[in-house]
Amino acid sequence: MSWLVLVLSGVMEAVWATALGRSAGFTKLVPSLVFVVGLALSMGGLAVAMRTLPVGTAYAVWVGIGAVLTVGFAMITGAETFSVIKALLLAGIVACVVGLKLLP
Repeated sequence: MSWLVLVLSGVMEAVWATALGRSAGFTKLVPSLVFVVGLALSMGGLAVAMRTLPVGTAYAVWVGIGAVLTVGFAMITGAETFSVIKALLLAGIVACVVGLKLLP
């Protein structure tokens, strides 16, 4: 259950990071509200997951998921350029996250 909560928290990290970028320094209401809600859910879920998962592993997985999804979404929407090298590096982060899950 902790891993599911951690993955969902990582997804919410991508939500709040994207919303933060779109809030224009908290001058746009809707992205600012999405940021606050996403941040609360992301941090809350991370805290719950850390009850049973090691802090270092939980944090690395949370950041990795959030980073990959944030960059991936930015590339899909055209806010960031796509390159094969960038995609391979993001795949490396995904591989590391999966590796952390598979370790005993």
